[in-house]
Parts: sequence; C-alpha cells; structure tokens
Amino acid sequence: MRVDYDQLEQQIAALSHGETDEVALMATLACEIHHADDRFDWTGFYRVTGPELLKIGPYQGGHGCLVIPFSKGVCGAAARTRETQLVPDVDAFPGHIACSSSTRSEIVLPVFGQGGRLIGVLDIDSNQPDAFTPEDAARLGRILAATFAGV
Repeated sequence: MRVDYDQLEQQIAALSHGETDEVALMATLACEIHHADDRFDWTGFYRVTGPELLKIGPYQGGHGCLVIPFSKGVCGAAARTRETQLVPDVDAFPGHIACSSSTRSEIVLPVFGQGGRLIGVLDIDSNQPDAFTPEDAARLGRILAATFAGV
C-alpha cells in the first residue's frame, strides 16, 4: 500500500483542527502517517528538549532511541541543519545511529512552529532500501507546515 497524500492531508487536517498541543499533534500524526504506507516501518517524533538535544516523543513501531544530540545521526543532522534528510542507505550515512537493526533507509524532516522555532523532527524509517522519494519529502513537509504553523 502506498500513501495517498491528498487523503492523508485531509484526514490529518480534520483530526488536528483547532489543536495547539504539540504532543497531541505529534501523536496524531505519528499514528496516521505510520498506517498510511507499508514502507513506513517506524514513524515518530523526536522533540527538542534542551540546547542541541532531542528526546523521543510520540511514535509508532518498535522502540526508538531515547536521546539524540544534534551532533549525531540522521535526526541530529535534520535538527542541526534544519533541512530534510533523505537517506537511501543508512549504512552509508556517517554517524548513523542504529536504533533498530532492521532500518535500511530513512527520511527525517525538521518540524517548525510559529516564528520558525524548531520543535523537533519527524523520523520515518523503512526496512526497505531507498524507500523514500523527493515527493515524500515535499508532501510530508507540507503536512508538517500546515499542522504545526499555529503552535
């Protein structure tokens, strides 16, 4: 099953309408995104909880890493650079943190609130190599921007 981004956007907009709590929004998005596509093996958020520090937030899938500094891994790179990281082969990514041995590819998008404040990152892992596309990056980015713009 491949994600129908138009339907996913509408569903998330309806479910999150009027909500401003970051964790509630993250929980809703993690669930909806995770179950929208067979490629998505682990879907979750890491929240900015201190200077240069991410901690696990709401997620779907097996366990995740609890703490990730901005200086480590794909999630850290997305937070540090404030840019989406599209990684076709996690083994080829310098400093990749292996939270799960089944992960083969990954996409991580920064999540911004009002005024460009970095709230955290959305991390999606796949047990398939090269699972993510620039379209995934663009459409997921659009969903994040629409959902968290007022937070």
